[in-house]
Amino acid sequence: MAHSYTPGLRLAPQTVVRKRRILPIPGQVLVHEGQEVTATTLIAQTELPGKVHAVNVVNLLGIVPQEVRRYMLKREGDAVSSGEPLAENRPLIKWMKTQVPSPITGTIETVSEVTGQVFLREPPKPLALTAYLDGRVIETFPGEGATVETACSLVQGIFGIGGEAVGTIAVAVNNREDELTPERITDAHRGTILVGGSLIGREGFARAKQVGVAAVVVGGIHDLDLKLLLGGRDLGVAITGTEQVGLTLIITEGFGRIAMARRTFDLLTSKIGRRASCSGATQIRAGVIRPEVIVPLSERSMFNVQRSTEETGEVGGGLQVGDQIRVIREPYFGLICRVSALRTDLQLLATESKVRVLEAELDDGQHIIVPRANVELLEA
Repeated sequence: MAHSYTPGLRLAPQTVVRKRRILPIPGQVLVHEGQEVTATTLIAQTELPGKVHAVNVVNLLGIVPQEVRRYMLKREGDAVSSGEPLAENRPLIKWMKTQVPSPITGTIETVSEVTGQVFLREPPKPLALTAYLDGRVIETFPGEGATVETACSLVQGIFGIGGEAVGTIAVAVNNREDELTPERITDAHRGTILVGGSLIGREGFARAKQVGVAAVVVGGIHDLDLKLLLGGRDLGVAITGTEQVGLTLIITEGFGRIAMARRTFDLLTSKIGRRASCSGATQIRAGVIRPEVIVPLSERSMFNVQRSTEETGEVGGGLQVGDQIRVIREPYFGLICRVSALRTDLQLLATESKVRVLEAELDDGQHIIVPRANVELLEA
């Protein structure tokens, strides 16, 4: 029987994750297959071409484009400094001489006799690509990068902002329902991946940024606070992860005050003091990307975990009886339960629409009926 797609989150105490670390343009790979690496190990590097600037020499000197090379003081490929003359005319009276200075420090890329413009390029910017994970290189791609594998505990969130971060796990709340307030964040949390409870507000975020926290993991955030963190602009529909907000933020449950799921909170608190990697990158369209916290395990744990075949960790297949799910709509929003029955008949809802539903069992033994579209699959 056909089944509808069910979105999934990974919440795994033990699994294997592989990450392809690829340069945006060809460069130099610095590691070899089988090499042990840490999250900060450089695995590849390259140089990004600098920005191009156009200088309209013919207009500034009052000449025609075909004559531009005659008046140039520098040739293509020559290095120039900011303010250094690029070209000058040669009048009979020297004090009437006009010079065209370089607006940047860089090199002369092209001198065009068609437009009379000179194109300058800023110096290339070095780009260093780190491993992101503590693990082992299992495959290299000449001139491009490598794949890093690690045995780890993995927690995926609902939404995040900010890029990759590395730090030790720290917990600033007593339970999963507590708000991460400024008073709970101390100087001892500098450089850590800080676990909160149900909410972080703008004051708490500002305090975490001031202290130098590497990342914050909480259950929820108010949408207005998120907008203020982003400088007053709404977040677009594209991938997140490039925001410059001072630290990485990972939301595990959703928007508003929502207690972090018990399994998520218990897993993170069991890793206090352990070194971890995290990323706030999120994409909810095709090619789903989830924000994540990855806590590497010991080397011998590699033989005791289930190997993951997909870097994103998305769950494939349909729902089955016994699967653990999270409800993502009211009135049971945020509850984690197990599928006890998959009903085949369509059921009429209060909205007068007919949908497929499932029966789920809560921790207290209560059974609830939920539309299948209102749940997401949790993979242990």
